Amino acid sequence: MPKQTRTEVITFKVDDSLKDALEGINNRSAFIRAAIMSALDSTCPLCKGTGILTPHQQKHWNEFRKSHSIEKCAECQAYFLSCKKGKE
Repeated sequence: MPKQTRTEVITFKVDDSLKDALEGINNRSAFIRAAIMSALDSTCPLCKGTGILTPHQQKHWNEFRKSHSIEKCAECQAYFLSCKKGKE
């Protein structure tokens, strides 16, 4: 017998413009779940989207950046982390 996953209902308030934008979407719950998962996949794994590191995270980041740098891709202009080891 397949194991059932526990589901939980979470509600949130939206303004009129978001309510109107969601009108006509057949399965709003699936759409919202997919949007949230997509946003979470793009969230910084350290700050979890807050844009702020805790003092302990800052300490680890300072150590990490000694051997890494932030660079900008010449092709797509996106910023990325690059390891300095082997480049020096």
